[in-house]
Amino acid sequence: CHSREGIPRHLVIGRHCSGRRAVAAMDLSSKLVRHLDALRRARRARLAITLCLISAGKKSTMALPQQHQRTVFFVSDGTGITAETFGSAILNQFEFKQPLRHVRLPFVSNMEKARLAVQQINHAADAEGKRPIVFSTLVHDDILWLIKTECRAMVLDMFGTFVQPLEMELGIKSHHRIGRFSDPAKSKEYKDRIEAINFSLAHDDGQSHRDLAGADVILVGVSRSGKTPTSLYLAMQHGLKAANYPLIPEDFDRRQLPPALMEFRKKIFGLTISPERLSEIRSERRPESRYASLQNCRHEVAEAEAMMRRAGIRWLSTTTKSIEEIATTILQELQPDRLIY
Repeated sequence: CHSREGIPRHLVIGRHCSGRRAVAAMDLSSKLVRHLDALRRARRARLAITLCLISAGKKSTMALPQQHQRTVFFVSDGTGITAETFGSAILNQFEFKQPLRHVRLPFVSNMEKARLAVQQINHAADAEGKRPIVFSTLVHDDILWLIKTECRAMVLDMFGTFVQPLEMELGIKSHHRIGRFSDPAKSKEYKDRIEAINFSLAHDDGQSHRDLAGADVILVGVSRSGKTPTSLYLAMQHGLKAANYPLIPEDFDRRQLPPALMEFRKKIFGLTISPERLSEIRSERRPESRYASLQNCRHEVAEAEAMMRRAGIRWLSTTTKSIEEIATTILQELQPDRLIY
């Protein structure tokens, strides 16, 4: 059995260890230290590679390589997440021969920043010989007017498209506020979201049994089946307190869910995955190990699925599903009382 870091759990001193097993764990503590040092070196190496890629990405953005068909800008006086999410969903309805270059321009909150955005958009138009596409969620009318009139681009005003017709239909004016929360410090929804994120981090990978009664959902499944990213997505996107718990060989030997979860069965949702895909994912972390072997993955997945069937909990396979699809299915099945959008 293994922790989320890929460390054999019998090497983790003081965790699920007693008697002869605890003594053996202490004898192997030096191996654990070496293993942790190797993990830290690997993380530093991955970070260095990531920074290099980010740097290279910034350079390529300035160079405007010709393999891009054209550039799409997502312009907002807030974070730009809404513009990029909605705009990307629309663009995904088309099949392009060459990939589009996506550029997010957030926090365009005054005329000076708007003029800089115009320069960048027009530079792309000159370099590519095609009109860029601009998805805008700008709230301020003067900034939006500047973007619309000065940019040599196709500008799609997403708020204007929907907000103005709604104002006419509802007979009320919108707030025209920037961002999802007008004042995060005073927003209960924002505070609930932060609390949910902290809860999910504290209850990741079965780290804590405390306050499981306060969880909106408890995800279970074998290691690397998608529990952690799904938990964090539910917390960040919907403000749900999501705990997750790994199913390990000790649970398979007992042929039942971990004892700490038994009284919360109605909140439990299971995640499984194809053994082949699980082996691929685990091999990225611990290649050529028993933990990542296809035979072991087949055994763990079969045992976990059998346990979930016996316990009568709902579950799905994450093999071909995105985090968004997984989360949506969980919400439909469990229908938690609290949801934030």
